[in-house]
Amino acid sequence: MKTFTIENETSNITVHATKQEAEAVPGSECFGNEAALAKLAANWPTARLVEIWNSLPGETPVKKFKDRATAVSRIWKAIQRLGQSAPATIEEPAPIPGKAPETVPVSEQIENAQPEVAIPATPEADVAAPVEPQTPHVAPEKAPAKTRARRAKKAPVAATKAKGTRGGSKISRVIEMLKRKGGVTLTELMKEMGWQQHTTRALMSAGGSLAKKHGLTVVSTKGEDGERTYSLPA
Repeated sequence: MKTFTIENETSNITVHATKQEAEAVPGSECFGNEAALAKLAANWPTARLVEIWNSLPGETPVKKFKDRATAVSRIWKAIQRLGQSAPATIEEPAPIPGKAPETVPVSEQIENAQPEVAIPATPEADVAAPVEPQTPHVAPEKAPAKTRARRAKKAPVAATKAKGTRGGSKISRVIEMLKRKGGVTLTELMKEMGWQQHTTRALMSAGGSLAKKHGLTVVSTKGEDGERTYSLPA
């Protein structure tokens, strides 16, 4: 069972084969398990634990530990590698002076040589993969050109009939006055409808709404007194 000693002055840890050998080291304390190390470390300052860890070969130095128990556990695991020797290497025997190295005859080498075994080719390598027949390149048929049907122009419809008028409207009253015998004067229309002179004249003209919307032809005459009269042909 391995036993470890830690020097009081330098804090160096050494591994020993027996407990008696460890106890014989002056100026040091010995321990053989993690519990014994924890018992010794209970009286140490935390700075000493950091110093011990940083002195161990192959370990990354630290500034502090989380707690005392963590430091003891990590130190104990790390020192288990102390004293382990590297694996021994097998050395070849040195040649004897004056004696030539033994050589194996060529005929014996040929007899002992392993015959080469040819690896048969896989069936997949010998058989050519089937080639899919290629379809001839044929130009796609052109789609028939789209032709737009032209809309037939509607023949103009002559305004032969007067559009219906809403009963009781101003236009219907005007038409009734125009149908009277002798027609109606400009002054009467203006007074009856409450229109201005230019509005009344525009309504009675060839480009007015009576001609365009209702298809009526208004006859305009002027009397000897200069009064304008409007009427519808019989």
